[in-house]
Amino acid sequence: MTDPIEGRERAALEAVLMVLDEPASATDLAAGLNLTVAAVEALLLDLQRDYDGYTVKAPDMETGSNGPKPDAASSPRGFELRNVAGGWRIYSRAEFADVVGGFVLEGQTARLTQAALETLAVIAYRQPVSRARVSAIRGVNVDSVVRTLTQRGLIEDAGTDPESGAVLYRTTSYFLERMGIGSVAELPQLSPHLPGLEGIEEFYDAGRM
Repeated sequence: MTDPIEGRERAALEAVLMVLDEPASATDLAAGLNLTVAAVEALLLDLQRDYDGYTVKAPDMETGSNGPKPDAASSPRGFELRNVAGGWRIYSRAEFADVVGGFVLEGQTARLTQAALETLAVIAYRQPVSRARVSAIRGVNVDSVVRTLTQRGLIEDAGTDPESGAVLYRTTSYFLERMGIGSVAELPQLSPHLPGLEGIEEFYDAGRM
């Protein structure tokens, strides 16, 4: 039976991995989660095995140069946890690159989904903003949505955050054209439509400290 504390730590690590802008080292993850590096490394390997089709308590298995190697009876996820250049991050599996690429490209001619509209709204009102910040506000991973919005020409790279080094995003002139406005200053104010949230700016700004 899984230790409840260990299970919570594993879930917390997984939640952080889902919103990473770029690979993070075990040391950085340990500092952010207030765990030892050894504990984080063990949890990372557990997650990697789980995503590769093995449960946390699975018996020993054959390993290759890129980590655990699932056998024919395993059921790997569509995503995997990789250790790239000393940092860990969740990626879609390489064998599904054509499927994922086709889905994203087809999205260029399709109407924006609710998730894309919500992400675009956060970027429009909080720009310049990082993907991690948008993910924190929405409570879900927005990597694929940000890629779609970038490919649609609605948002663009706005440089990097001087403190974290994360890529920042802003809306484009094409976004303004589609919205029929001359600048983001013409976007409607949110406060009249969100009763009781007059201090929303202070709330978000406090979260940066």
